[in-house]
Amino acid sequence: MTDTAATASEFDEASARTLRFSILISAIRCTLAYVILPFVTPFIGLAPGVGPAVGIPISLIALWANVASINRHWRSDHRWKWPVSVLNAGIIVLLVILLVLDVGQML
Repeated sequence: MTDTAATASEFDEASARTLRFSILISAIRCTLAYVILPFVTPFIGLAPGVGPAVGIPISLIALWANVASINRHWRSDHRWKWPVSVLNAGIIVLLVILLVLDVGQML
């Protein structure tokens, strides 16, 4: 294997790892927003207003992770950069909507 092939393979793995991380963080945020916080927290006695306080930081981390995924795929000129960018852009739109809703609840 040549150095170029090894480098390309390393970039592919790093790109895949970044994509997996961004989707995982976004999935955790959605699970918290739609399952844990509205249904589970009242049963364990937590205040209903805790959702936005948890959702805002997780949304910001998820947004950063999705932007990093797009950036990584484009810098490595990954063959799946367009589909990954579209997927991440869709997730970013949904995260921004959730972030705006959470900020609105905090105000």
